[in-house]
Amino acid sequence: MSKVMLIALAAAWGVAVGALLPRAVHRLAVPSGEGWRERCPGGHPIRGWAGPARCALCAADVSSYGPRSAWPATVTALLCASLAAVTGPRPELGVWLLVTPAGVLLAVVDVRVRRLPDPVTLPLAAGTLALLGVAALVPGHAGDWGTALLGALALGGFYLLLFLINPAGMGFGDVKLALGAGAALGWYGWGAVLLGTFAAFVCGAVYGGALVVVRKAGRKTAIPFGPFLLAGACAGLLLGAAG
Repeated sequence: MSKVMLIALAAAWGVAVGALLPRAVHRLAVPSGEGWRERCPGGHPIRGWAGPARCALCAADVSSYGPRSAWPATVTALLCASLAAVTGPRPELGVWLLVTPAGVLLAVVDVRVRRLPDPVTLPLAAGTLALLGVAALVPGHAGDWGTALLGALALGGFYLLLFLINPAGMGFGDVKLALGAGAALGWYGWGAVLLGTFAAFVCGAVYGGALVVVRKAGRKTAIPFGPFLLAGACAGLLLGAAG
């Protein structure tokens, strides 16, 4: 298969799966301590977790109750295509394509309600390690499963330490998300782990500084860190796969 075809297939996968995220975003984007949404704003039961955020029983002008499908699909497609471009036809590409939609889902939910739901973060960590274990058995892979496991423990431990030092500045959901991010980064070695971690904090600092400059936040204002943790992990993966 040519590289162009591989990228096109990865992008198509991203579009298809990303378009299914809005319903899950709506159901999971609730404040901490509240149960997942089971009804649309019109009071009708929501069936399933995957699909567009629209209710067939509501009037046409109020049937949409969550994010539009176009932009999650676009973001997921761009990420999947980028990972395919640098990873190539190596076994771990299948892992990246499977975990990327979950990362997009978590980023959107965290931005909306500053919450990283356990039903996504914990399976993501376990699933990433399990899938990488399978990839390690396939010839042609370019990573190491042992380092992936150590990367998960190291990054998770680092974020746990930050949480214990300053619980107001680092949520425990970030700690659990760091397990999955550390596993993915660790696959390509400690350089990728360090790079991904550094990139996450740089992105978060730039964003927080910009908010202070435009006076939309103070120096002690908490911001959702999950999207930056994921962005850093993506940067580390892209450079790790390319190297």
